[in-house]
Amino acid sequence: MVMDEATSSIDTRTGAIVQRGMDRLMDGRTVFVIAHRLSTVQNAKAIIVLDHGRIIERGDHKRLIKKKGQYYQLYTGDLELE
Repeated sequence: MVMDEATSSIDTRTGAIVQRGMDRLMDGRTVFVIAHRLSTVQNAKAIIVLDHGRIIERGDHKRLIKKKGQYYQLYTGDLELE
């Protein structure tokens, strides 16, 4: 399944409702998610961070946060997008 998660324009409460539904939908499936909100993928078993089509980081949320690389910078808002 491929999902283009487009929740960037909804409020936090609605986002939480959508997230619970997406979690149920994705459970037990291989899913590729194009995420605008990184909270959408933080429960994923594997997160792949791309930069100009190149894989630059790979891991789960906890590991990528601990690494403090580009995913961490995007998640915490420490990185400005081009």
